[in-house]
Amino acid sequence: MPIRSLPWRLAIGCALALASAVPAAAAPVADPPASDAAANAARVREAFAAWRDGRGSVFDLLHEDVEWTVAGTSPVSGVYRSRAQFLEQAVAPIGARLATPIVPTVEQVLAQDDMVVVVWSGQATTRDGGTYRNRYAWHMQLREDRIVRVIAFLDTWALAELLR
Repeated sequence: MPIRSLPWRLAIGCALALASAVPAAAAPVADPPASDAAANAARVREAFAAWRDGRGSVFDLLHEDVEWTVAGTSPVSGVYRSRAQFLEQAVAPIGARLATPIVPTVEQVLAQDDMVVVVWSGQATTRDGGTYRNRYAWHMQLREDRIVRVIAFLDTWALAELLR
């Protein structure tokens, strides 16, 4: 046997030995059905459409015990551990500076398993007649048709300017 073929034969033998050591009963864990991801994406798209049309908002999907994280260093950045806390301490101060609701424009929705990511932009008129514009990426986890966890990325500079 040539010396060069020995390493290949050893490698193949080791691979076969390792493969036979895996129990036959071990099966990969199945991913949730793709239809769950599609249903979650559709639910979130509809909530954004309702918000855009003045018929509701994404916040209507929040679980009472949602964990909402506003990334960055804006005046409302931080972690909120309930729907009530988030709406009172983060959403209300923003709304108090606006003359009109933020109108969202969804740019992209990506869904996998129980996660939905929405990239969107929003615009509103401020109380002093200016325009508030921002871009967002919300990474949302849904459970039983409710949003249970969010990490919201946005232009915190624009938000800080609004809240100043």
